[in-house]
Parts: sequence; C-alpha cells; structure tokens
Amino acid sequence: MTRFLVVPQWQGSPAPRAMLLTEGASAIAGDLPSARTTVLEVPLEAGDAEGTGVHRLSSLRRTKELIEEAITAHAEPTLVVGGDCGVSVAAVAALPGALHDVAIVWFVAHPDLHTPDTSASGAYAGMALRALLGDGSFPLEGPAGLSPERTVLVGARSEDDAETEYLASSAIVRLDALDDVQALADAVAATGASRVYVHIDVDVLDPSELAGVSSAVPFGLRTAEVVGAVRALRERVPLAGATIAGFAPRSPADAVGDLGAILRLIGALA
Repeated sequence: MTRFLVVPQWQGSPAPRAMLLTEGASAIAGDLPSARTTVLEVPLEAGDAEGTGVHRLSSLRRTKELIEEAITAHAEPTLVVGGDCGVSVAAVAALPGALHDVAIVWFVAHPDLHTPDTSASGAYAGMALRALLGDGSFPLEGPAGLSPERTVLVGARSEDDAETEYLASSAIVRLDALDDVQALADAVAATGASRVYVHIDVDVLDPSELAGVSSAVPFGLRTAEVVGAVRALRERVPLAGATIAGFAPRSPADAVGDLGAILRLIGALA
C-alpha cells in the first residue's frame, strides 16, 4: 500500500504568493486517507541563503532532513504531496538502495534545470531536477547514482536559455506530447531502469484543466493523458515513489474546482 507524506514547503518557490502552496497542500491532504497520511511540520521561517545562490537555504535544508527521516521510517512506497518541486530531491534521496537502477520522470511546464549560477530568482524549485542529476555548484544537492540518460522530461514548454543549452547537451529524453498512451512507458523501458520515480508538477496540465498554479503556461497536457500514461508506465516498470507538487489555489473555492483533476493523478500513482 502507499503512504502519503504532505510537505507544505513554500520556501523553494519563486512566486510572489508562494505561501499559497501551503494552502494547496492542505487542500489535498483533506482528501487523503488519514490513517495513511502524515503531514510534515516544515519550518515557518523563510530561512537564509547562507551566502549561496539558493534563497531560503537554511529552511530548505531542514525540510529536506525531515522528508528523508519520514520516508526512511517506513518500508512502503511514499507519495509526497508538496509544496514546491524541491520536495522531490529529498524524496528521491530517501529511496532504498543505490539509485543506479532508477529512472526519473519529470512532468512539468518549466524544466527546473537551473543551477545557483544561472537562476535569476535563486528559487530552489527551479533547480530541483538539475540538483537530482548532479552539479558541483549546489549547496543542497541530490543523491548520487541518477543520470540524464535515465531521465524523461514530459510536457515542458517554457524554458530559459540556460535550460535550453543544458537540454541540448544532455541525454535527457523529452516527451512534449502523450498522444500515444505507451510513449512514456516505452521511453522509461528504453533507459534500462528497473524502477521509476514520477514527479508531477501540476502546471504540466493545460490551464483549462487546472487553474491553481503560480505560473500557468498554455498548451499543456490533459489530465486524462497524464493518467493514462502513468498507468501504462506502472504496468511496465515498478514505481519507487512519486510526488505531486505545485498546487497553489487562490481561494478555497478554486481549490475545490481543481481537486478533481489532482485526485485523478493521485489515483493513477497510488
């Protein structure tokens, strides 16, 4: 069975209203089975950059420690509910064993491939995937063993020049559309990975499907496409863990309107 870990982290977000991420996490938590759900108490303070290019680093580091402790305390797969995308770095680091057999699937509108040197905002959420793949400039880096060759970026459609340059030189596999329900499963199987971690930033969905994101990008994926692709993937490759992140509804009424799509994603993962 799946356990749920709700992490209302906002400190990694570049959004002016980053605190809305805590409201989104709480809204999702209300529809999860209470007996299987843990809500993490993240630091309330913004935190300090500690002289680095990562804003609010001290709070992010503490939350990373709490996530790893919470996940390693149980042997069952965990679905992490953010908060910002930075929560996935700790969640993947907490997976059991070496990670040389793990593929990363990253559903997102913005690729999250900045480094502290290229990020204009200093927001860790915009660096999360690059941190997982390894870069010596990170004061808060991911675990060893992952690689671009076992990474599939899905639905990204808004990237900065530095991210475009990195993507062009890396071996990351890109899927811009999911017209073929088996396309994702085929891409992951081709990496040779024996298990997969799936990260879904809900901004990967088209704004007509879900409104509660900080920076909406048009021409996104449909909920049904993502659900179908994830289910097909799980039939081919075991799921090591997963994240749902980026839900930032502007009001309780907006949250209710979006929860149907989010619960469909959770159902496909859990």
